[in-house]
Amino acid sequence: MHDLKLKPVGLPGVNLGPMAAKPAVVLLSGGLDSTTVLAYARREGYACYALSFRYGQRHSIELDCAKQIAIDCGAVRHVVIDFDLRQFGGSALTDDIPVPKALRIAEAAQTIPVTYVPARNTIFLSFALAWAETLQSSDIFIGVNAMDYSGYPDCRPEFIGAFIQMANLATKAGVEGRSQMQIHAPLMQLSKAEIIRLGESLGVDYALTSSCYDPLPSGKPCGQCDSCLLRAKGFEQAGLEDPLLIRHGVSGA
Repeated sequence: MHDLKLKPVGLPGVNLGPMAAKPAVVLLSGGLDSTTVLAYARREGYACYALSFRYGQRHSIELDCAKQIAIDCGAVRHVVIDFDLRQFGGSALTDDIPVPKALRIAEAAQTIPVTYVPARNTIFLSFALAWAETLQSSDIFIGVNAMDYSGYPDCRPEFIGAFIQMANLATKAGVEGRSQMQIHAPLMQLSKAEIIRLGESLGVDYALTSSCYDPLPSGKPCGQCDSCLLRAKGFEQAGLEDPLLIRHGVSGA
């Protein structure tokens, strides 16, 4: 487990607020959506405890991104939990299964793709719930989205609602009535372009993020997996160049 206590530095234009700000656990993959959510939670005045996972994913470079993003966005603490879903496999991200490339976005959305990791968000939220209860926090933030997304079942509003119900049945704080757990999914109904515009308004540096499921060792995105295609569509519709592509010298590709 990687555990880094950070000196809050914050984002431009985001008020850090008092050190006694309300604590919240923020799931941070190192990708575009979770980074935007971390910046959003900071703007809303929360003291953010960032939580990432090294679960055997092929695109583990996202964890290097998450480390820098946690610092850049002013997280109070950043913890990386280690476990290995390669023991189960069943996904192109955790098994010897090729990542699909060059699919049309509409085509990829017709079925749940092989990049779906079974029960991943259920596992992530369970860890977040445990840490939140330890922190005496009733707030968890997650960057799931049900608009421009790959069709994963654990990104839908129905899933988040069901998990909230379970969380308040499964925790001491919930059973004793001391607090009711809330899972904030502020990006749920936003398009990728709207998410990017929100992040821009919050001062997010998207050059620090990684969305690709099959990046090169340098971190350069493949540009062809469904996550890369969704990201490219978002920046195009937002009328912006992707700073990550600029960083890797592929601007305008």
